Order: sequence, then C-alpha cells, then structure tokens
Amino acid sequence: MLKTSLVTALMLAGLAGIPSAWAADAAALATVAVQGAGSATAERMSFDGVVEAVRQSTLSAQVPGAIVALSVKAGDHVKAGQELVRIDARAASQNAAASAAQVEAARAALNVSSKEYERQKQLFQKQYISQAALERAQAQFQAAQAQVQALQAQSDAAHTQSRFFVISAPYAGVVSDVPVTLGDMAMPGAPLLVMYDPTALRVSAPVAPNASTAAVQFEIPGLAGAPGLLAPKSATLLPMVDAATHTAQLRLTLPDSLKGATPGMFARVWVAAGAAGQTAAKADERLYVPVASVVRRAEMTGLYVVNEQGRPALRQVRLGRVQGERVEILSGAEKGEKVAVDPQAAAKVR
Repeated sequence: MLKTSLVTALMLAGLAGIPSAWAADAAALATVAVQGAGSATAERMSFDGVVEAVRQSTLSAQVPGAIVALSVKAGDHVKAGQELVRIDARAASQNAAASAAQVEAARAALNVSSKEYERQKQLFQKQYISQAALERAQAQFQAAQAQVQALQAQSDAAHTQSRFFVISAPYAGVVSDVPVTLGDMAMPGAPLLVMYDPTALRVSAPVAPNASTAAVQFEIPGLAGAPGLLAPKSATLLPMVDAATHTAQLRLTLPDSLKGATPGMFARVWVAAGAAGQTAAKADERLYVPVASVVRRAEMTGLYVVNEQGRPALRQVRLGRVQGERVEILSGAEKGEKVAVDPQAAAKVR
C-alpha cells in the first residue's frame, strides 16, 4: 500500500512538472510592448512599383512567309516608318502583276465596247438598227465598265497585300526584343519584335484603393546617378480594384527631365500615410518595435507575439522604415501587444 502511494505521488509530481517547466521558460522570455510614437499625418508610406512604357507595341505579320531581311536588333533606335522586317513576297508580287495585267486587258475590252456602242448609237439615230440592238450594245459597254472596276479592285487588294510583307516602325522608338532570326517562318499574329517609345514612360504601383494622388513622389534606385525623390508629371489612380490583392494601380508619368529610365526598372512610390488606406485612429501615431525582435525567414518577415498565457507565436508583419534601433510596423501587430525581444529564445519555447 505504501509502495502504491509512492508511485502515485511521483506520477502526479511529474505531470505537474510539465506546465511548470514551460511556465519557467515563458517567464524567462524577455518581451517588449509594441509602442506608438509621433503623428503619422505628415509621414509617408512606400509602395513598390515598376517603370512601364506608355506606348509599347508588339509587331507581327499579317501574312505568312519566310523572313528574308531583318534590319534591326534589340537596343536599336528606329525612326517612324523605318523598315524593320521583310518577308518573302515573290508570290504576292506575281499575283499583283497578274492582277494588273487583267486590268489592262479589261480596259482594252472596254475601249472596244465603248467604240461599238458609239457606232450603234449613230446607226440608231439613222434608223438603221432597232432599239433592241442599241440596248444590247449599251449592256455590253456597261458590263465592260463593271469588269474593269472589279479587276481594278482586285489589283488594288493584291498591291495592298504585297505591302504586308514589309514591317515598318509605327513610331520612333527603341527595339526591346527581337524573338526571330533571319530565315524563320513568320506566321500571322506571331510576334516578330517588340518596341517602345522612350519619351513616354510611367511608374505603376499597386496602392490602397483610397490613396491620394496629392504630394506623391517616386524614386528609381537603379537609375545611374539617381536624383532621389522626384515629383511626377501627373498622377492617376485607376478606378478599378484588383479582386485578389484589393489594391488599385497608381500611375505616375515621368518628368521630361528624367533620362536613362527603361521599362522594367524597379521604382518606389511614396504617398501620405493617412491617405494610403489607414483609418483615422491608426493615422494618429506609428507603431515601432526593436529591430532585434524581427524574424526574417526567406521571404517572410515576422515577430514572436506573446499571448495572455505567455506563449509566443510567430506572426507575419509588414515593416516600414528603420529609425535607429527600432523599426516601424505597418501591419500585422497592434499597439500594446507584447513581442519577444529574442526571437531565438522564443522559438525554443514550447
């Protein structure tokens, strides 16, 4: 009996020791509360964007054929109307020549019909032929006229189609991609080259749907001799929200003085924080945590948030600017929540 009581006491002590050990680990975990500081009405938020071409064209053929001339390569500057690609048009040229010959033959027949009709009218006036004979001559003349018009239309169409075998630049710009080579088979609708107008560029960035276009600035860090923050020539917030990301596209027209930007370059857009979708309560102050408390794992950035029971849980957050030893929290945490100062120690707590 004494032995049974001793075993039971040891088991109870062991079970009681499990939460005690966890509580000891949690008690040893250093935490800090998410702090609010300063007014956000004059602060700004940044959004990642990209440089785009306002006018970019993918040129393709309207007719099939082998590419016999390729006059440009990627990076070349071209003028409006400049020949870029030529497709084998020998068959089309022969068809155009045949159509032109048919038009000439029809015109010769029309000339004969016209003279015959004039003679028939003179004979009718002298009452040498009947009214029916005159009408037959008139019908033959009109049929010859119609034949000339029909063949002329076919000839014009053949000549127009023959011009489809030459691809010219629709405007002055830069060739950005040439996916074909000399000798390739061009097919209708298949891209032959891509070009854009370097004088009309913009920055596009996904922002909050109610973002303001007032006092917007942008920067292109990868631009050689980047001048820092710049004011756009114009700003437009598209009246459409993406159903997946719940963001709207903000388009900023680059100023004429900015040189060297190309489509695809990374850009950063700065808008007023209060106008970027924050509520009035959140816009009164900004939230900060120590830089050391931030966890970075691959593409995830988070904090170990400690709940009321003292247990830490990893939560993904969005960071803002770093100010000394603290970093701004844009989303993912609320003011007053406790976060672990040492993420490594918090990860060991179970």
